[in-house]
Parts: sequence; structure tokens; C-alpha cells
Amino acid sequence: MLNRVEGSVFITTLKVRDSECDAQGVVNNANYLVYMEYARHEFLEHQGVKFADLIPQNIFLMTSHMEIAFVNSLTGGQVFEVRSTVRRERAKIIFDQEVVRVADQAVCIRARVDVICKIDGRLTRGDWFDAYMPV
Repeated sequence: MLNRVEGSVFITTLKVRDSECDAQGVVNNANYLVYMEYARHEFLEHQGVKFADLIPQNIFLMTSHMEIAFVNSLTGGQVFEVRSTVRRERAKIIFDQEVVRVADQAVCIRARVDVICKIDGRLTRGDWFDAYMPV
């Protein structure tokens, strides 16, 4: 696993494990959600925020909406990148994410993930994002 930033894009590089593939030899669709979630957590950590450290503070970041387009498939052993850009939209932040196969730069997944913030069980207006994230 390797993280880097290119301009405004946060990039996490991973490799497909055989256990993530289905009987047809391609990555099971649910695993793409895991890859993208992992990249979002890595992004937070890059900003100095450890996801697990938020829980004792009663701060909860939650996915509220997700749109995904499945474009191409990954197979076992392939190296890929999750490319994430982040923007603020009212009370939420939006992660625009792509899963890209490194060997041929083929886009496998395009997704939009909306994230909200609850503090002490209450939905916030998103001020937390302003304080801790450069969006």
C-alpha cells in the first residue's frame, strides 16, 4: 500500500488479493466499496485525523449516499489505484473516486460518495469538515 498526492488528487495504490475475486476470477463488486472506503480513511489519516480516534469524541462520519458506475474489472494480482478528490457541498463532503488499473490506466469504477458528520448524535452543518479537512 502506498499513498501519494498529485495536485488535488489523493492516490492510494493497492493490489487485488485472490480472496477478493469471485468464481469468474474478477473482483466481486462489493470489494470495490471496501477499496474506496479504505482510501477515504487513508485520506483522513493523511490530514492528521485517525478515524478510530473520532469515536471516543462522539464524532461520526457516515456515508449518506453513493453512486457507482462499474466500467471495467480487476482480477487477482492486479495493482490498482483509488484516486480521490474531495469537495464541500453544504453540510457534507463529496468524495469523487475512481479505481484505475495501473497496467493500462483503465478506469474500473467511477463513484461519488457523500459523507455527513454527526456529533453527539446530531447531524451537523458540516463545520467539522472546515476545521479539520482542506476541502
